[in-house]
Amino acid sequence: MRDFDGLVAVVTGGASGIGASAARILGDRGARVYTVDRQEHEGGAGVVPLVADVTDMESVSAAVDQAARDGGGIDVVVNNAGIGAAGTVEDNELDEWTAVFDVNVLGLVRTTRAAMPYLRRSTSAVVVNTCSVAAHVGLPKRALYSASKGAVLALTRAMAADHVREGVRVCCVNPGTADTPWVQRLLDSAADPAAERTALEARQPSGRMVSADEVAQAIAYLASPFAGATTGTALTVDGGLTGLRLPS
Repeated sequence: MRDFDGLVAVVTGGASGIGASAARILGDRGARVYTVDRQEHEGGAGVVPLVADVTDMESVSAAVDQAARDGGGIDVVVNNAGIGAAGTVEDNELDEWTAVFDVNVLGLVRTTRAAMPYLRRSTSAVVVNTCSVAAHVGLPKRALYSASKGAVLALTRAMAADHVREGVRVCCVNPGTADTPWVQRLLDSAADPAAERTALEARQPSGRMVSADEVAQAIAYLASPFAGATTGTALTVDGGLTGLRLPS
């Protein structure tokens, strides 16, 4: 498929995991992709790496402006940058609450605000946010993370309503537990990483975590011009965690 031919995409958190997979898939399907990450990282065929921190408005604006200058505009924004947190409402320090919301919610806000003037000029404008099933499923010891992703889900729908008449679509993907580097870091910090991995796999009816590529394919579907009538949609990729109740 070459449904992204001639389009320019910006993917935050693009150095690894879901972001890197999304960038590769969009590039393979014809887009010129700019990955934004706070770490130096490699690009690839059709992928240009940029260094910026989504917690800094000036940094994000400079990266988005550079992508627009080099690419001749911006058509697709994938707000994927995010960080995790484990614990109950009592466990995480308030500074950590501030830090997680700064990345997971305000990072999305900063990037979208910087890109919106360019998106309004596009005939294929779309914003796809990486949310989570934690936005609407109660998961143990994920209070802070769930709160941030609940905000992303609500913000996605509000943005979709605000900008649909401007020709800018806004959607999100809701992954279940994805086998990504930052999930591995959470596992590494557990008292028994192997047991924690087994538990994460077992809570999804499919019996395994979802892959970064599976989530990225959902992002590509929502971002594609072929999905031009789809906005305000949350597409779940969770191995059946949200909707299935299997006998024990």
